[in-house]
Amino acid sequence: MKYWEEINNKLKPWVDTELDKTVVDLFAGCGGLSLGFEALGFKTVGYEMDEKATNTYNKNLLGNCFCTKLTTETEYAKADIVIGGPPCQPFSVGGKQLGLNDSRDGFPIFIEAVRKLKPEVFMFENVRGMLYKNKPYLMEVLQALEDLGYKINYSLLNAKHYDVPQNRERVIVLGAKSKINLPAKRKKLITAGEALGTLAFEFNENSKFFTESMDRYVAKYEKASKCVNPRDLYLDRPARTLTCRNLAGATGDMHRVRLKDGRRRRVTVREAARLQSFPDWYEFQGTETNMFNQIGNAVAPNFAYSLAFTIKEYLKGNQPIEYIINEDSQLSLFENEKIYRPQKV
Repeated sequence: MKYWEEINNKLKPWVDTELDKTVVDLFAGCGGLSLGFEALGFKTVGYEMDEKATNTYNKNLLGNCFCTKLTTETEYAKADIVIGGPPCQPFSVGGKQLGLNDSRDGFPIFIEAVRKLKPEVFMFENVRGMLYKNKPYLMEVLQALEDLGYKINYSLLNAKHYDVPQNRERVIVLGAKSKINLPAKRKKLITAGEALGTLAFEFNENSKFFTESMDRYVAKYEKASKCVNPRDLYLDRPARTLTCRNLAGATGDMHRVRLKDGRRRRVTVREAARLQSFPDWYEFQGTETNMFNQIGNAVAPNFAYSLAFTIKEYLKGNQPIEYIINEDSQLSLFENEKIYRPQKV
């Protein structure tokens, strides 16, 4: 089965009536995180301030997303699980360093939601810098959540180890009333070429090619940044991290495909979506820039699926089976998980 065929079938919303668990997704974006949960039968309710991203969520998912700016005063629907990717204001040495008292930061909102909803499990993701420059602040956040009666497990995980064709490191934090494991990573990596297939070699009159001036600019950029290899998309390995900037912006770091004739073409919205593991049926709303921004900001749905699988097993009274798919295995992750995953209802 081709990679895109697998995710098109695997990542489909359905409701597990036997589980009957509701997830509140804070700072939900276009629904990448919620899609991973709905593909395992969870019901979702999203909260997102960007209207176009909210429209994308509501276009594709079973759950409803409310377009609203969250505060610590926000009231939520009843939920069993709280998830999200709180925006984190960097805390520089020269800044005010107010920590959880800083109104620019999303973590006080997330912590307050956990306090109000008292979920069985919560999960949040954030950039890798939370374990380095901002680690003292992360520890402050974790302590506040532990004080609410939760046991915490966290680590830096890379989405490429969870069937996403992209190097994408994220800090993942899980909290529950008793110990909960993080998902075990798989050895087999999905390459950009496996994800894109023939799309990588296709173009038409709407394709956006580099001009001569752009080629010169990129050459100067790569020389100045001491780039050893051109930052084109290499089809024999996972892609570089997708961001809003390198998808929507005309920068030297732009994601692009080099065709056989030497021309370089910017990746399309659909290609970017596949590299984030969004299924082809997922329809993004808004302008092209809106779509690229939604994709760049999203949690990769296949990564979210692994996290949701861990949480579902915990709620069923199991710790996830820590199997690893070998490089030469003939079974995909989806085919292995059929023995655990009920049929869609």
